Amino acid sequence: MSYIEKKQKNNETYKYFIKKFSFMGSQHKINKYIGKQPFVSKESFLADNLEEISNKEFEIKKPFFPEDLSHNDKLIEDVEKKAIKINNKIESTNNTTIEAKMLEEFIYNSNNIEGSKLSKHELEKVFENKKSSYANKNEILEAQNSIKAYKYLKEEFNFSQRAIKKLYSILTKGLVMETGDKYPSSFRKTGIIVGNEATLEPNKIKSELESLLNWYKLNKKSYPPTLAYDFHLRYESIHPFRDGNGRTGRLIMDKILMNNNYPLMLVFKDNKQAYFNSIRQGREGKIKKYYQFMLEQQRKSYDLMNKFL
Repeated sequence: MSYIEKKQKNNETYKYFIKKFSFMGSQHKINKYIGKQPFVSKESFLADNLEEISNKEFEIKKPFFPEDLSHNDKLIEDVEKKAIKINNKIESTNNTTIEAKMLEEFIYNSNNIEGSKLSKHELEKVFENKKSSYANKNEILEAQNSIKAYKYLKEEFNFSQRAIKKLYSILTKGLVMETGDKYPSSFRKTGIIVGNEATLEPNKIKSELESLLNWYKLNKKSYPPTLAYDFHLRYESIHPFRDGNGRTGRLIMDKILMNNNYPLMLVFKDNKQAYFNSIRQGREGKIKKYYQFMLEQQRKSYDLMNKFL
């Protein structure tokens, strides 16, 4: 939260730019003297001093970053610098279109990872509520559901089994799977094979999911990106639904990041196989490789976002 603070001294009005933010459970404040300028807004001051204010925020956060997280020590700093600067750019310009643009990119990539062939052009029609001649109406509905799921995620989602089920229900409403069957209404009742590996037994899903949710609540003040990545890795290992786990899992991962003031992160369709490989490596204990892949995707997301700003 940023604002202009006024102070009176000797019948003169002095102004200060104030930015308050929380990080990993601690509250922080940036205070920069402006002077007696009669006309100055927080947006204009932030735009004129973007680099300095962004650098100050980064230096405040830097001591909290975990060490030796991946095989590339500079990845964390790259991600954090880009995230901070993007947030300040958005605030300084009052940009109201960037969220929709990034959501469009998120849905395009996330659904494509799961087999959708819907083009960006056709997806734009979905966002604009225009009629589409695209033959696969299932994929059109999938995109429409994804927009609704994001709205629920942002406005109502809480970290509970009920909320996860509702998120899944919104995502899959009216859809049919590749088998031609409708999506089941709740957790899977049978075991399935994913990537040549058996998933968790159905009778353990509820208890393992509750354990994951309790773990999240206990670790909410830990470093946000790894909190999000770890939740995603454990969630995908539980694989609570017959299908739709990747789409729900990536949304929840972003919810954790959004709750901690990070811009939207994408997992890119072009890196689909590397994504699956990184999850497998994480399960095998090669956690630094998994973290590195995720940090690279986050950095790539913010590079894309910068192009839209």
